[in-house]
Amino acid sequence: MKKTKIEKLDLYLYEEVLDNGLRVFIVPKDNVNGIYVTLSTKFGSVYTEFKTSSSKKMNKVPLGVAHFLEHKVFEQKDGKDPFTFYSERGCDANANTSNYKTTYLFSGSNGFDECLNYLLDYVQSPYFTDENVEKEKGIIEQEIKMYEDDPFFKMYDGIIYNSFLKHPIKYPIAGSIEDVKSITKEDLYTCYNTFYNPSLMFLVIVGNVDVEETINIIKLNQENKKYDKVDNLKIKTYNEPDEVCKEKEIKKMDIKIPKLGIGYKINCSKFKDNIYDTRIYLNILFDLKLGTTSVLNEKLKQLNLVTSEIDYTLVNTDKHILVIIMAETKDPDKVKKLIEEELKDLTVTEDEIERKKKTRKSGCIYRTDSIYAINNKIVSNIMNYDKVITDDYKKIDEININEMNKIIKNINLNNKTVYIIDKS
Repeated sequence: MKKTKIEKLDLYLYEEVLDNGLRVFIVPKDNVNGIYVTLSTKFGSVYTEFKTSSSKKMNKVPLGVAHFLEHKVFEQKDGKDPFTFYSERGCDANANTSNYKTTYLFSGSNGFDECLNYLLDYVQSPYFTDENVEKEKGIIEQEIKMYEDDPFFKMYDGIIYNSFLKHPIKYPIAGSIEDVKSITKEDLYTCYNTFYNPSLMFLVIVGNVDVEETINIIKLNQENKKYDKVDNLKIKTYNEPDEVCKEKEIKKMDIKIPKLGIGYKINCSKFKDNIYDTRIYLNILFDLKLGTTSVLNEKLKQLNLVTSEIDYTLVNTDKHILVIIMAETKDPDKVKKLIEEELKDLTVTEDEIERKKKTRKSGCIYRTDSIYAINNKIVSNIMNYDKVITDDYKKIDEININEMNKIIKNINLNNKTVYIIDKS
């Protein structure tokens, strides 16, 4: 077992790769009562075409299959409900699907051994039938309709859809109702047998645990479970152009105040080796220009143009980062014009960079108080770097104005889409 000190923080990371390829990461914290456990697979909504050495051609599955699979993994042959199992033990359980991963989790302070074993057992015991797959379709259809009635979800999905032409990230994680109706038991097993192999999964445990005992529980649980080896997994890649699919769209909904969304599609393939490193710089840049403490945000509030701060988020593929900006405003055109004017000059100062670096360092300290934040940081690191960054302070110190200026110089904000939801 590998033990690594998390630099400048009173924490240690333990990691081990089991014989079946499952990667285990443990951060013990003796000063808390709770434990937070996540079991993740690198399978998300964008992986709809893939093959292994055992496949003669690409497997193509419907959109939304990763999210559907997340739902069905909770179905157990013995009829037991994992949510009930955990609630009876005073624990919380849940799962989530993103563009690139699916995660199953539980948290609590009671019956850790039993709860950990159960997590591994129910996720690794698929039970899909034609009947239970059909039953789930109605549930997911209602979930999709619920999100379609939410204006901010509608705008967020609309911006992504209008920004990309070829990459499947353009489609909602849950897929459409038509996609859901087309999913079969065979689709689920194809995806499960490929991506739910332990060699493509990782387990993260943070909290008041004994490391040696925990590793032994996991090894004992896994030793009699047999899996075929996944060889030469290939996932379809997409030659996504820099242009957006649609430059502007206006939707009418039953709302009181209009919503404005802008998506800037930035080709980051030549910025840095890892797009996540570029994302760090872009996060700092757009925080300075549009964040809570920015001059623009304060101006918009003083002019009474927005109901709250501008919200922005970054969505990335292997080549592009999409900066999504959203605001609730009675005058979308005016706010859009002010945002565009602000972003004409992306200049930042060294003092501003240093201030944001201090904020990030304080965030590292704050994160050590939360088992959830530590776990989420590890999961994010594995997904973005395929390893855990244990010297975050050093990585923050490496952020510099010269590198920022190189990125700013190469940013092209001409490829954008505007999405407005107006009153019907």
